Amino acid sequence: MSTPIAGHTAAQGPETGPLVVTDDEALAEQLLRLCAAAGTEPRLIRGSPPPRGLWEGSSLVLVGDDQVERCAAMPRRTGVLLLGLDLDDPGVWVRAVQLGAEHVLFLPDAEAWLLDRIADAAEGVGTPALTVAVLGGRGGAGASTLACALAVTAARTGRRTILVDGDPLGGGIDILLGGETAGGLRWPDLAGARGRVSGAELAKALPVLKRLTALSCLSWDRGDMLAVPPEAMRSVLAAARRRGGLVVVDVPRHLDPAAGQALEQADTALLVVPGELRAVAAADRVAACARMRLDDLRVVVRPLRPFGLPAHRIARGLRLKLAGVLEGEPGLAADVEQGVPPGIRENGPLARFCQTFLDEVLPPVPAVGGGVY
Repeated sequence: MSTPIAGHTAAQGPETGPLVVTDDEALAEQLLRLCAAAGTEPRLIRGSPPPRGLWEGSSLVLVGDDQVERCAAMPRRTGVLLLGLDLDDPGVWVRAVQLGAEHVLFLPDAEAWLLDRIADAAEGVGTPALTVAVLGGRGGAGASTLACALAVTAARTGRRTILVDGDPLGGGIDILLGGETAGGLRWPDLAGARGRVSGAELAKALPVLKRLTALSCLSWDRGDMLAVPPEAMRSVLAAARRRGGLVVVDVPRHLDPAAGQALEQADTALLVVPGELRAVAAADRVAACARMRLDDLRVVVRPLRPFGLPAHRIARGLRLKLAGVLEGEPGLAADVEQGVPPGIRENGPLARFCQTFLDEVLPPVPAVGGGVY
């Protein structure tokens, strides 16, 4: 069952919601209960084929095995599920083909899977967000700054973006963004999250930057909470990913269970390493731990001129793909003190690096009028 977010009601699904077609009272009761748990109101049709417009326009179609004959002539479409009534009846698979069903399900065995599918349909889930984790090779490497800049750069182009602060000892990434006074939920409010969290509810509940409305941020309050339960990290990131666009996670070097969960859900990770020998030695240990959690780990080198190690040698020594070289940005420290987010200056080294990286790993943003990705 979905985990509600305190102070927010369940998001409503599309206008028609799922369509349920069955005369079987027990099955209808189970399906209506699952729809209620997913926060959506279905349309129940009994005794006759559903209207064609309702069949084609519903977010999901759930057909009881008792109604296949009545529905077999309906137009083929995606999102049709056949609910079998008898596990021992092999003919159900033939009827699924006649109906054009994507899956055959039997309750209660498939209840958890079906609940997720109903909730996905209610939220209008599309392509999952690309999730990028950022961590430092040593303390003070600049991972939080790069995580902020990636999120800011994506949001500046109108891409739906969620920035997640996974480092309880980092001081709060919302401060780096200049959003520490913005209203919304922080990690202590979501520490009890379990199971499925509504992506739409999450996005509405998180703080949003005034100057970047496409960017939501989940950070820490100024209290004494020092860890996120891994179950909460898993649920929150899964909800954020279902919203589409980009999710950026600032991950601590010490991989506690929650940080491990974040890396396991990431599509790629960036390891920020200053170009000095001791930093590379420290980063080698961090990389070894991170590689146990995900496959695509890349190194970002911050050069130390004129005596620092070359970027290609650092990448080769760490056995990692070089994501690029991140030059220092003049005035960055002053910007942060004044609440100016890293990456907001489009012509600065941070923004240029982030734009190049995002152009490589993300699909193009749809043209104006095509909606927010």
